[in-house]
Amino acid sequence: MVRRTNVKQTGTIEVPRGPIGEGRHELTVNVIPLIKEQLVLVLLSDESQAQRIQDVRRDFVANVSHELKTPIGALLLLSEAVLGAKDDPEAVTKFATRMQIESKRLTDLVQEIINLSRLQDSDPLSVPSELNVQDLVNEAIDQSQVGADNRKIKISTGDIANGVVLGDRDQLIMAIQNLVENAVNYSPEGTQVTVSSIVKNGIITISITDQGIGIPENEKERIFERFYRVDPARSRESGGTGLGLSIVKHVATKHGGEVSVWSVENVGSTFSLKLPIFSKSEEAM
Repeated sequence: MVRRTNVKQTGTIEVPRGPIGEGRHELTVNVIPLIKEQLVLVLLSDESQAQRIQDVRRDFVANVSHELKTPIGALLLLSEAVLGAKDDPEAVTKFATRMQIESKRLTDLVQEIINLSRLQDSDPLSVPSELNVQDLVNEAIDQSQVGADNRKIKISTGDIANGVVLGDRDQLIMAIQNLVENAVNYSPEGTQVTVSSIVKNGIITISITDQGIGIPENEKERIFERFYRVDPARSRESGGTGLGLSIVKHVATKHGGEVSVWSVENVGSTFSLKLPIFSKSEEAM
């Protein structure tokens, strides 16, 4: 058409970011006619990042403002209670303890917001590294161990397939750690969380299985949304921010992968993080 009309044409196309998952690159295509020899010049520009940032900013500020109000309001009320109970040391200690809990909750929430904001606003992986999956799993488990010990929950490893993925080490450890800590937070004391992985058809699947409360069928589609909590009361008790699973989804998408969940109420859940295996043949290309 461009050769026939001699008029520049512009359009958009979407191409997958990786072999699995929902990640897409949105490309703007400009086809420009060249006078000589009836040739055309095709220019591609990746608009995915700009579009994603624009979409996220529409509702992110409102969500953050709403979520920050709760711990800040609690701290204000508790500080007033401390002032009112200054002649009662036992009451002061009780309120001060609650202030520490709310302060930690606020700190955790702010850190998760920063993590998610960086993932949403950062460029695609510019200089990815070759990473051993077993090392990533071991590091994520180590960072989750204290919380598990406090809840008397055992973290065990099943079969761990050895594979190499291409990506950002800190982001992938954070994603696996978030899945492990989510399993710990929603499991009864004295139960077990198991981490395993398998390789099939060029994809490594890292699975985290718990013996927790499970997820209702009608909630599964929403658990990866920002600030969504299946059980808000349980989240407050465990210190959950409602951002951990959203961060996992962003990390998976950024690495050309996906995250999914299998769950039965009062039986438990299995979260699966799937990532493309890296091979030297890809590097050669």
